[in-house]
Amino acid sequence: MQDNLHDYRKSYTKSALTRDNLDANPMQQFRTWFYEADNSNTVDEANAMSVSTIGEDGFPKSRVVLLKSYNENGFVFYTNYNSEKGQALINNPKTCLSFFWPALERQVIIKGVAEKLPEHQSDNYFASRPKGSQLGALVSPQSQVIKNRTILEDKLKELEEDYAHKEINRPRNWGGFLVKPQSIEFWQGRPNRLHDRFLFTLQEDFDWKIERLAP
Repeated sequence: MQDNLHDYRKSYTKSALTRDNLDANPMQQFRTWFYEADNSNTVDEANAMSVSTIGEDGFPKSRVVLLKSYNENGFVFYTNYNSEKGQALINNPKTCLSFFWPALERQVIIKGVAEKLPEHQSDNYFASRPKGSQLGALVSPQSQVIKNRTILEDKLKELEEDYAHKEINRPRNWGGFLVKPQSIEFWQGRPNRLHDRFLFTLQEDFDWKIERLAP
C-alpha cells in the first residue's frame, strides 16, 4: 500500500520576513508573532507547541503540549515529572520547542535547556487550574502502561468524592519546566519555496547573533 502525496502543494504568499521588520530581540519577535497568531481567529490554540526530547532508548520523541507563559528568561510548560517527557528532560535537559501556525504560514523553532521551575511557581499555577484538571494530575500515572480506561475513570470518581470539600495540593511529581533558549529560528513561508528564515543564536555576552538562513 502506498499513498502518493507528490501533488500536495501550497504556495505561501501571505507575508514576508525581512531584516528591516525583524525585531533585534527574539523574545519580542516571538511575542509579536504569538499575538498575531492568537488574534487572527484562524489559529486554534496558538500556544500549542511540540516538545522534543531524547529518551533512554536514544530516540528523539516529539509531542504537543501547551505553552503556559513566556518572558525574557524563556518558555514555561507543565507536566508530570515522572512521565516519559519529564524523565527525558531531567536526564537530558537539552530540548527543542516548535510552533507551527499554518494559517499564517509561520513556524518558530527554539533550541534550549530545560530546568524545573521553583516549587512555589508550580504551586501557584497548580492552584489556578480547574479542579478537574487538578484531579487529572492525581489520577494519571502518565506514560505508564494501564490495563484499560476504566481504571482512570474509577480513580477519578474516588478522588472526586475524597476532595469534594477539600483543596487539592500539587503532587510533588508534577510541575513546570522553564526552557531557556539558546537559539530561536523564525520561518516565514514564501512563494517558490524561497522561504524567509532568520536564526538568533545566544552569545557569551548574552547578546543575540542574527543570521539569515537559506530555505
